[in-house]
Amino acid sequence: MEFTAIIEKTPSGWYIGQCEQVPGALTQGKTVGEVKENLKEAITLVLEAERDMFRRQLNGKQVIRETIAMA
Repeated sequence: MEFTAIIEKTPSGWYIGQCEQVPGALTQGKTVGEVKENLKEAITLVLEAERDMFRRQLNGKQVIRETIAMA
């Protein structure tokens, strides 16, 4: 799976990054490389938090769970 990083340089010289496909995945860093690494972690954390919240909502419900492959 691939994501699109949007990275901006601030007037203070830092970089801020966010993910187009994962709202809430935001980070900053002194270099573009640092922002990209931090953004990977931010994306993982947001997706894990969303998954956990969703699973709590499904607790006790009878559901069908299927894997969907994205090309």
